[in-house]
Amino acid sequence: MIVTDLFVRAPLVSLAGETATGLQVTGVRVAARTASVSLAAGELLVLLDPDRTAWRLDAELSRAAEAGAAGLLVPGTESLLRSTVLLAERLGMPVLGCREDPLETAMRLAVLVASPEVDVARRVLAAHRVLDAGATALAEMRDRTSAVLGTEVTVLARDGAVLLGPFVPARFRTNVPVRQRLAGGGVAVPVLAPDGRTPELWLVTGGTAGDEEVLAVAAAAVQRSLALRRVDVERDARRRSGLLGELLQAGDDPGPSLRRRAAEAGWRLDGWHTGVRIGVSRAVDVVALSTDVVSALAAEGVAAVVVAEDDGWMAWVTNDTEPGPGPVNRLAAHVRQAQRRLADLDLHVGMARPHPGPGGIARTLSEARDAARLAGSRVETGRFLHVDRLGLAQLLLAWTRTDTFVPAAKSLLATLDSEPGDLIRTLTVYLDAESSLIEAAAVLGVHRNTVARRIVKIGQLLGVDLADPDTRLALHLACRVARI
Repeated sequence: MIVTDLFVRAPLVSLAGETATGLQVTGVRVAARTASVSLAAGELLVLLDPDRTAWRLDAELSRAAEAGAAGLLVPGTESLLRSTVLLAERLGMPVLGCREDPLETAMRLAVLVASPEVDVARRVLAAHRVLDAGATALAEMRDRTSAVLGTEVTVLARDGAVLLGPFVPARFRTNVPVRQRLAGGGVAVPVLAPDGRTPELWLVTGGTAGDEEVLAVAAAAVQRSLALRRVDVERDARRRSGLLGELLQAGDDPGPSLRRRAAEAGWRLDGWHTGVRIGVSRAVDVVALSTDVVSALAAEGVAAVVVAEDDGWMAWVTNDTEPGPGPVNRLAAHVRQAQRRLADLDLHVGMARPHPGPGGIARTLSEARDAARLAGSRVETGRFLHVDRLGLAQLLLAWTRTDTFVPAAKSLLATLDSEPGDLIRTLTVYLDAESSLIEAAAVLGVHRNTVARRIVKIGQLLGVDLADPDTRLALHLACRVARI
């Protein structure tokens, strides 16, 4: 075993001499005095109770050097006299101190030198013991592994970025899910992702014998911990998604049980709610990335409820009173900035208007979803759209392709459907004819006055002004949807 390896495996301190020479320790000899033992070359001599008088310790040091000993180990860690330090340097003889009982240290060193595989097994068992003791945080597991190894462990991300521990100068293939020896010493062991084929993290440390086996135990423990954590996160995501689904169905009148569960989740049902829909175009682990979305919003001062869906997130912010244009515009700016923080996810975001009460959550999220669908094709706006900043024509054109416009159109025209005179068809033909009574009459096969009377009646029944261009556009689109 190399002399410097002993510092990793036992509580040793360098007192004098060069300890990083790479000398091989072939055995461990225990004695009270060097004169009482026959030393072999390469052995480490452990003196149980040496006389630290300068000339006596110098004599012990000289005899150990003459016998070809790998080094001298003495109890304690007190500094040596300057003369002894100079002699050790001249002889090239390391003098080591130990913090623990010298006999126990000698026994440990003897096992390390004679049967290193026994020490490896001991450390592997120790790793199992401390890593199976309920540690779930990655930082705590790293610290426990470092304690077993006696050296710092570095945790790297899949791309090689340092997450925990010291910087690792050596490069290796982080996309290959196999253990790798590093140039200049060291070993890297992958923590496999759930697919079992790609690395999710890397554990890296020095290349002392047995490190690889201990890191393999740690990698398996980290993988189990991450899997359990992922199950908890996914279970919570399903619970939140189910709760939101019930709220959306309940509308303005959620029952006591639903209100209680919303309160337990920290969701306010009173107040004014402003919805945000965050969509993602490519396949990602939405549940795992929920923390990143919450963090990005929080970094911009947006305290939102965030619920994961299959292809993105629904979020909303609740205010005590109706927010005016200023606060709403500031919120939009903060949400837009949060989107920029998550630029690598290629998100499209829609933001709705504020709506009050429990039913307001459903209304604002429905608007936000529609705006996000429209935002997906609006590269010129940074794929971000706020409902209040859309023109009515744009909004209606977009909403004809959404789930919310169809029921709204049918509801709008339901009043006409129960009246005589086929008013819906009359309105459709009239608007298709660009509000021409003559052409509409020709298509319908009736007199123009009949069409005129029907149009007046339609305006009265719907309570709208058909002279307004935006109103005509809305009704025209509604008629098209109803006809389809």
